[in-house]
Amino acid sequence: MKALEGVRVLDMTHVQSGPSATQMLAWLGADVVKLEAPKGDITRQQLRDVPDVDSLYFTMLNCNKRSITLNMKSERGKELFTELVKSADVLVENFGPGAVDRMGFTWERLQELNPGLIYASIKGFGPGRYAKFKAYEVIAQAMGGSMSTTGFEEGPPLATGAQIGDSGTGIHAVAGILAALYQRQQTQRGQRVQVAMQHAVLNLCRVKLRDQQRLAHGPLREYPNKTFGDEVPRSGNASGGGQPGWAVRCAPGGPNDYIYVIVQPVGWEPIANIIGRPELAADPEWATPEARLTKLDKMFQLIEEWTIRHDKWTVLDRFNGANVPCGPILSTKELVEDESLREEGIVVKVDHPERGEFVTVGSPLQLSDSPVDVVTPPLLGEHNQDIYGELGVSADELAELKTNGVI
Repeated sequence: MKALEGVRVLDMTHVQSGPSATQMLAWLGADVVKLEAPKGDITRQQLRDVPDVDSLYFTMLNCNKRSITLNMKSERGKELFTELVKSADVLVENFGPGAVDRMGFTWERLQELNPGLIYASIKGFGPGRYAKFKAYEVIAQAMGGSMSTTGFEEGPPLATGAQIGDSGTGIHAVAGILAALYQRQQTQRGQRVQVAMQHAVLNLCRVKLRDQQRLAHGPLREYPNKTFGDEVPRSGNASGGGQPGWAVRCAPGGPNDYIYVIVQPVGWEPIANIIGRPELAADPEWATPEARLTKLDKMFQLIEEWTIRHDKWTVLDRFNGANVPCGPILSTKELVEDESLREEGIVVKVDHPERGEFVTVGSPLQLSDSPVDVVTPPLLGEHNQDIYGELGVSADELAELKTNGVI
């Protein structure tokens, strides 16, 4: 039995933020019914690498779901949607503000149809001045604090490759949905769950808000920046935490031949020994964290003078052997081919009926009593007969609905 077995999710989401949330619910065992317009989620066609089949953009965000099609602009479509809502535990959508209301299904109407319904909405922004603005991944990063604090001091703000605006918000939505399901056990009532992309990114940037307040008391000594204004600066690859860290170059000098090293107080002596400078362990100019804090750039330069002569895997073994925290910069190619990640079920192969085998990310949530098997995403409308059959729609009517563009 899976953790969310018996929970039905009506998935009205598209693109990434919503599908990432509902896919995680499916991995946890919920019956996720993806409701699509007759033409399908737009990502089925976007960024295609194989002609006329669902793109990787779609397949990697919609595993373990079922698909039905429905034209919500038709009267019969609204009637069928009404019946679908009555049988759902959770409804998730990420349309523009007010879109579901304009379809005739306000929160009040949904409550009338199903008092126990948990109605989760993902939006770009909260209800304030930005409410009607359009949001995309990098816009959320820009307006949530990530871009202003990412990059090097003299360079422009940068987006991170991690999809913290879309998938990061999806994970926040999952937390809210699960909390609402738990509370429903006590109250027997459903509730609204609302998550904004800007808010989720800001939550993930909370340590930078911490440092914004610390600036009132002087420069941030853990940062390598020479000067400080009244805003948290971009600080390159500095950890910005209690223990200094940096990405240092390794052989043979390719774009991802780097390793990230953290220098803990207890780690300096073993590092000094490994890099062939054992005298620095006792040198008062280097021996204490306070002494090193004033010259972090020189410290990591000393380390790099050794690492640049070795490949990152050799450096990883040497430093880890001495209990020095570090991690190599892994490229997407290295991650896809990583045997350990495959064994852990985080990088998985999935067979698709039309495109063949593809690689995707498995569930990062590992529950001992609710194992996850990643299965192929649905073809468009693949489960129309199953789901609408449950509502009493006959095969003849289904054929008619298809002809009339209702499904």
